[in-house]
Amino acid sequence: MSERRRTPRPTRRYPWLRPGGANRADAAPRPAPAPPGPPRDEQQTTAADGTPREPDERSVVDAAVYRDGRRVGTPDTLAATYRRLREETGAMAWIGLYRPSEAELLSLAEEFDLHKLAIEDALEAHQRPKLERYGETLFVVLRAARYLDAPEEVDFGELHVFVGPDFVITVRHGAAPDLSVVRARMESTPELLALGPEAVLYAILDAVVDGYAPVVAGVQNDIDEIETEVFRGDPEVSRRIYELSREMVEFQRATRPLVGMLHGLMAGFDKYGTDEELQRYLRDVADHVTHTSERVDGFRSALTDILAVNATLVTQQQNAEMRALAEAGFEQNEEVKKISAWAAILFAPTLVGTIYGMNFTHMPELDWVWGYPFAIVLMAVVCVSLYVIFKRRGWL
Repeated sequence: MSERRRTPRPTRRYPWLRPGGANRADAAPRPAPAPPGPPRDEQQTTAADGTPREPDERSVVDAAVYRDGRRVGTPDTLAATYRRLREETGAMAWIGLYRPSEAELLSLAEEFDLHKLAIEDALEAHQRPKLERYGETLFVVLRAARYLDAPEEVDFGELHVFVGPDFVITVRHGAAPDLSVVRARMESTPELLALGPEAVLYAILDAVVDGYAPVVAGVQNDIDEIETEVFRGDPEVSRRIYELSREMVEFQRATRPLVGMLHGLMAGFDKYGTDEELQRYLRDVADHVTHTSERVDGFRSALTDILAVNATLVTQQQNAEMRALAEAGFEQNEEVKKISAWAAILFAPTLVGTIYGMNFTHMPELDWVWGYPFAIVLMAVVCVSLYVIFKRRGWL
């Protein structure tokens, strides 16, 4: 990348950015995230003497100017960073922002000639991972990830990076990644930082990709636990499989585009004169990304297989329960048959005894000598006959 001239730039206006962040025709106005303090629309834009105020810079995490790989200035404001960068020959500015306001991004766009489409993306966030080149400026969107042990879930963050001839601007829209660690690493290796903005981009890419390793380990552990729960018959395992599958879809969306992005960077090594040592570092990052992407693809396949196995086991369990219910119903029906048969057998002598228990004067058998024996024999014959019938039918 060629060195940018140090002459002050004329102030430019951006009519394509409408107030409130509504930068697309089909988008509703987007309020800028407001840190603690008075609302932005209540802050005055001019001082008492009528001079313009500096944009609200409470989202500036760190701003530094480097020369030959060493920090030579830590300005307090964006304007001071611009001035110091112009004063230092052969220097590089590294500005880190966390959910910046529209005014801050407009200030950076005017100073570093950032493309309007990249500024719109940085304002709106929720972008897919991508790498785009606008003249001498690279615009990179990354999706960082971290594994949360307590809830056993994956948290994703979004990072936008502007890389120019002598500046790097990072815009974070989430907790991950921790760029303070990246800055500390680069400052501890000035020979690497001296390679310029592309070296900073490499360090950021490396940190994002390295951050995937704990996520991969955590997900692998979750899958092992899920396999145990599936064969143990845990009723909540289906929901856990579904939630982890959704996270793996997000993980794929974060890692898969990185493979093409890094290959695109490597394809421009000769054209843009990338340092040979830096080329090796970027190839190593590309290898790690490819490995991670393959692992994520494997996780999705494994979860699909586990879900199918779980569905099969659930179906088998339901069939077993239905078979048990059918067997219980059959046994209950057999018991009902037995009870019904004995009730019928016992009902026959009751019926005969009831008839002969009616104390009417004119009954044929009352004066018969063999009347009583006849009634007893009749009861026995009826009971034996019913018993034989029920026994042949299998009711007894």
